[in-house]
Amino acid sequence: MIVVTGATGNVGRTLVGLVASSGEDVVAVSRRSPEPPLPQGVRHQSADLAEPDGLLPVFDGADALFLLTAGRDPRAVLDAAEAGGVRRVVLLSSQGAGTRPHQYPHPAAFERAVRDHGLPWTVLRPGGFHSNAFAWVRSIREQHTVAAPFGDVALPTVDPVDIAEVAAAALLDHGHEERTYVLTGPEPTTPRERAEAIGDVLGVPLRFVEQTREQARARMTAFMPEPVVDATLAILGDPLPEERRVSGDVARLLGRPARSFADWAERNAAIFR
Repeated sequence: MIVVTGATGNVGRTLVGLVASSGEDVVAVSRRSPEPPLPQGVRHQSADLAEPDGLLPVFDGADALFLLTAGRDPRAVLDAAEAGGVRRVVLLSSQGAGTRPHQYPHPAAFERAVRDHGLPWTVLRPGGFHSNAFAWVRSIREQHTVAAPFGDVALPTVDPVDIAEVAAAALLDHGHEERTYVLTGPEPTTPRERAEAIGDVLGVPLRFVEQTREQARARMTAFMPEPVVDATLAILGDPLPEERRVSGDVARLLGRPARSFADWAERNAAIFR
């Protein structure tokens, strides 16, 4: 049995379906009930990683765990998982945990806990998600406009479906233990180019408005902690060479190229209409 935390998120929901279709029993864990419903046969458990004491029933009889960097006590979560029978952990971390650990202390702390605990582990370090463009839905629908900072800074964002497929491979197949994978898309793209790609699939030209760093920070602090906002803006505006680099891990693990942003836009066009 495989436990998937964050089962209603961009990665988790796809991962639940992939693991279930393999024939494995799946427990989908989230704080809220899933909507739309999860695949038939998948058991849902409401739980919060911030409350490790409540996780013991979730892990009972489990073999493997897909773990988000949520909550503040990863060691307690891992102890509960091991007590329930878990023998392998796949952690969804962040590229920033490797490139800027001082600015991404939370995922970096989870990585340390997973490596030090003793259970076989795999760490996934995705860069920015293609799906971050969902933040533009309202302005595209209402004004045919995209506003973003650093319009011409290119980064190789990654498709959440690719992350889910890599996670499924790490959970279902052996040979990924004690490995850290950096997950990116197939090429760097700029915010301006991503806006153009969405406009192309909609058949509507979108106006791009470049925000200042201060404007972007004011918007992002409405729903993100300030340290996370500052770390994110540092990557978006002044990425390190490693953060600009395309990783071959997705292609190597899945045996096909990583999905492009244009492909993601095509699949998700209806959401922007």
